[in-house]
Amino acid sequence: MRVHKVRLGGEEVRVIRSAAPTRLALRDDRRWLSMYADRAGAEQLVALWALAARSARSLVYLPMRANPAPDGIASDGEPVALDLVLVHHSPQFPTASWKDVRARLGVGRPHTTATPDDDFPDETAIDYERWHHPTYRDHLGFTIAAHTLFVTGSPTAFREQGTALRALTDEAPSHLHRHPNATHFCVELAPGPWSRPQHRRNVPGNLHIQYAGAWRVR
Repeated sequence: MRVHKVRLGGEEVRVIRSAAPTRLALRDDRRWLSMYADRAGAEQLVALWALAARSARSLVYLPMRANPAPDGIASDGEPVALDLVLVHHSPQFPTASWKDVRARLGVGRPHTTATPDDDFPDETAIDYERWHHPTYRDHLGFTIAAHTLFVTGSPTAFREQGTALRALTDEAPSHLHRHPNATHFCVELAPGPWSRPQHRRNVPGNLHIQYAGAWRVR
């Protein structure tokens, strides 16, 4: 990956950008957000998600707008291609400034990091009931700006939602072998609270991530 530092007014914005080519694609399909990942792409997404949980002062950036979706994917209308940024809600990064920050990233400097294998909790350790409590605040938030989906949240939100995301690497590669009649394997993430189908500014309320092991493009 590469690390970039950009001055924004009197503040310095630190952006961690995935350096390796990704087999990932993200689309705004109007009614939901659709992401596609092969095995390497899923591993990269999970690793960067874990990094985002720990990087309270950084934007984790996955450029993928130029990536075509796998062949055979059908959608209603004309989907809009998006990049992805993962960021803690505490810095309150102004998403309206993202286009300017992105244009000034430059080459950046190479950086290597690792996250523990147990960064995401076991599913049995998550109290899902409290997610629906009115005072619960560790939800994810979705915002779209400059053809980029911003996923914001607390460290707890990223870690607990990361448990579901980890299934893309732990279960998806063998899913069709174990379930021959299945059409696909997917994970769905949603912003909270879940009392409405749309989130901020008419952003679709669900992120549907589909595993595409045999990724073919036209």
